[in-house]
Amino acid sequence: MGKPKFYDFCVHAVPDGENTIEQLSTLARHLGYSGIALANHSDKLPQSQPVLPTTNEFEVFRGIELVEENPSKLHGLIGKFRKSVDVLIVHGGSETINRAALENPRVDILNHPAFDKSNGLNQVLAKAAAENDVAIGLTLRPLLHSRGPRRVRLLSDLRANLDLARKYDVSLLLSSDAMSCFDLRSPMETLALAEICGLEEDEALEAITTVPEKIISRSRPGPGYIREGIEVLEEGDCF
Repeated sequence: MGKPKFYDFCVHAVPDGENTIEQLSTLARHLGYSGIALANHSDKLPQSQPVLPTTNEFEVFRGIELVEENPSKLHGLIGKFRKSVDVLIVHGGSETINRAALENPRVDILNHPAFDKSNGLNQVLAKAAAENDVAIGLTLRPLLHSRGPRRVRLLSDLRANLDLARKYDVSLLLSSDAMSCFDLRSPMETLALAEICGLEEDEALEAITTVPEKIISRSRPGPGYIREGIEVLEEGDCF
């Protein structure tokens, strides 16, 4: 088995974050990542699409984090951006938006599901996430920037959602949610922090390797792809 490839699928560059995508990608590559997803919030997009720096050993994927309080308008945004991005994230934070995201198979990740005194998920929503293959995002920046009761609450919400994800076999995705270069953490630091938060070693590893790879393979089907469930096989691909 080869060396795993690590990914951070939620970083924010200017004008949403503090640093350019070139600065973020240079540091992420230095830290040991094989790729990151530029996922600026939809209400803070640049005037024009930036050119994403990519090499043979490192790729910047085009993503977006949709921010919308109206479920109907959210579905419209999903339809608008789905074909133009590799990674489509919904910024949750209410029961109606969480439901709309988790019931839509065109969504890749739901970030920040918690709201008020709720962890944001329940059995019904966890089942919807599993059925529609929507990953639950576990973001490190809010935890690292919080203190006292706020951090306790975030950890409590995370562990409640982790229990639901395990029970219903929901995919988890770890990301820095970086708003600057100072928010980026190396893959080993990310794995260590995730284990402190309650993830098992294999769960944390999958959340920054195989889960992001699965998202990309879904948004970038192979040359033989026709539609979901149908693929043209080259001679010798079957037996």
